[in-house]
Amino acid sequence: MATMVQAIRMALHVGESRLGVTDIFGEDVGPPLGGAFTATQNLDTAWNSPLDERGIVGVAIGLALAGAKPVCEIQFCDYAFNTIDLLKIAGNTHWACAGDWNVPLVMMTPVGAGIRGSIYHSHSFDAQATRIPGWKIVMPSNPLDAYGLMLSAIVDPNPVMFLKPKALLRVKAKAGERLPGEPDDDKLLAKMIDTPVSPAERAKWKPQWPELQEHYVPIGKAKVARPGSHVTVVTYGRNVPMALAAADELAAEGVDAEILDLRSLHPYDWDAIRESVKKTHRVLCVNEDTEVTNFGEHILRRVTEELFYELYAPPTLLAGAHVPGIGLADALEHASVPTKEKIRAAISELARHEP
Repeated sequence: MATMVQAIRMALHVGESRLGVTDIFGEDVGPPLGGAFTATQNLDTAWNSPLDERGIVGVAIGLALAGAKPVCEIQFCDYAFNTIDLLKIAGNTHWACAGDWNVPLVMMTPVGAGIRGSIYHSHSFDAQATRIPGWKIVMPSNPLDAYGLMLSAIVDPNPVMFLKPKALLRVKAKAGERLPGEPDDDKLLAKMIDTPVSPAERAKWKPQWPELQEHYVPIGKAKVARPGSHVTVVTYGRNVPMALAAADELAAEGVDAEILDLRSLHPYDWDAIRESVKKTHRVLCVNEDTEVTNFGEHILRRVTEELFYELYAPPTLLAGAHVPGIGLADALEHASVPTKEKIRAAISELARHEP
């Protein structure tokens, strides 16, 4: 089974070979590294930019307006904050010109904690991203969704932000979630598309891309990752597998949690949230971004306004602590962001509320 980073790389290969992608670029995106996490290894259109995040976004906008189809990368989302004004321009151009111009670019960036990245490599960007109108924003929790969401992002005529949960990039897909066209042998896939570590082998090695088929995950469509009847957990990205593990443990205690994987932060699937909350009557939003002005707060505000009389318990947010950064030590990182244990405790607490 492919890892998420392999799935993203294969989607980008399909994009440049079949879907019109003209440029894949960013810091260390081209040879020899192929990205800090190897998501862009061996791609024909990949090239290295200067170490200039504002330049990366500005060039992507210019290429898109000139008729190209770029995919740019900010190496870590921690360094995307100084591009906000340019991201606003990319997002508002189609609206500001009454639809005369499209901006068909994808910006991808790794997000979140989980790899001991400390202060400068552990930020989340989802709350900030959802404050920039005009962008579609996606964050996968598994390789198959990463592949399908990237293809959907590439064919979209306007800007899409692809947030890569860095803690999941090396995680393999579950059984039955193989990419269409991916070989059955995991080791064979690695030999086909992963650059050898040895310089001698690398010098004579070339990728052999599988005969991949297109698979699109619609932007704006959530997925019920685990059906349940007692509590709805609305989450995405790295927190999905933790929520699933917590729910499986609680099932032995008679607590049946439904895990809703949003996949898209904007547009988000309100119909799926509404239907789930009407079934369970309790809702927990889980994400890593800081708890003040958090995207989950918006979801809970809407739940409260539109589904107040369906609720058996106060809607609850479990988010990152409102601290300036994530510490390097395990104890500091775990204290700053949701963990499986925190998710389990929050689900259990909500399940105890009776109408």
